[in-house]
Amino acid sequence: MHNVGFTYPSRDTPTFTGATLQVSLSSRVACVGPNGAGKSTLIKVLTGETEPTEGSCWKHPNLRIAYVAQHAFHHIESHLDKTPNEYIQWRYAVGEDREALKKVTRQETAEDKAARDKIHVIDGIKLKVDKLLSRRKLKKDYEYEVQWQGQGPDTATWLPRDDIVEMGFERLVNELDAKEAARQGLMLRPLTKANVEKHLGLLGLEAEFATHAHMRGLSGGQKVKVVLAACTWNQPHILVMDEPTNYLDRCGAGPAGGGGGVLEFGGGVVIISHHNEFTSALCPEKWTVGGGKVEVTGAPQVNTREKVEFVVQEEVQDAFGNTIKVKGPQKKLSRKEAKAAKKARDARRARGEDVTDSEPEDE
Repeated sequence: MHNVGFTYPSRDTPTFTGATLQVSLSSRVACVGPNGAGKSTLIKVLTGETEPTEGSCWKHPNLRIAYVAQHAFHHIESHLDKTPNEYIQWRYAVGEDREALKKVTRQETAEDKAARDKIHVIDGIKLKVDKLLSRRKLKKDYEYEVQWQGQGPDTATWLPRDDIVEMGFERLVNELDAKEAARQGLMLRPLTKANVEKHLGLLGLEAEFATHAHMRGLSGGQKVKVVLAACTWNQPHILVMDEPTNYLDRCGAGPAGGGGGVLEFGGGVVIISHHNEFTSALCPEKWTVGGGKVEVTGAPQVNTREKVEFVVQEEVQDAFGNTIKVKGPQKKLSRKEAKAAKKARDARRARGEDVTDSEPEDE
């Protein structure tokens, strides 16, 4: 977030202005301040629940954020006649988290509709944007496949991210990024009854309650475990919790339990809380919201934790249980090998084949 501010439409005074913040995979942040100061509003802007009225927010295109509301049971109150297992399968059955679809940043605005009516000249042809079909890596960024109104998918055009944003379609870009990020998380673990039951078990909910009992009959602590299991199913990078002491103690992960569950989470954590003892023990960085400002104190935990080692997998499973072979990392070519590879690509182009500069040559 850079120089971000937010003002409610019904008010003249901004809730906060000039907020410049960052969160990383190693962050442990406490967001504090008096009631009504704007803590929850700040976090909603951070997570994409709400759009800022000034400044800019940026997140990595593949970032996955999990959010647990202050009233944790809000997440499941419309699904009490489902078992925990059925609820998680329902929530992710569309290939991403259904709760993410409710975010303001995912809803079409008047500006989006106006952008669709703009005419863009591509290769001398006047066209209007219909939707984005897919994306692919382009050096250090991404480019997106644009389908034009009244045209078929075979006439789609690949355009760089910045070009599409400049055309007024940042929301479409962010929406496709969110779908791809969710897909990557869900590919790591098939959405099956057995896998969901195992995941709920890791959160301390036995199979008897995870798969064979409706949520209406669960205790408060068991329901909290369901909420936490559901929001972490797609393996988020950042976990955001609003007043977690209201619900974590019910399942033994709050102040009474030493906050162990928060400490063990492998990604970044942002906590909104009035419980100073709890946050002081867990969070070296503090965001204090009040008086229309956000003050940052403490030491940001950015790149200070031990290095994470990534192991290249030879195969993974998608959400349907299909096994997919994974290509290993390409070795860096010597100058002589790179020259030979370029010569081979040029020869293939001369034969009329489709070749990209980043394409590896066959052995």
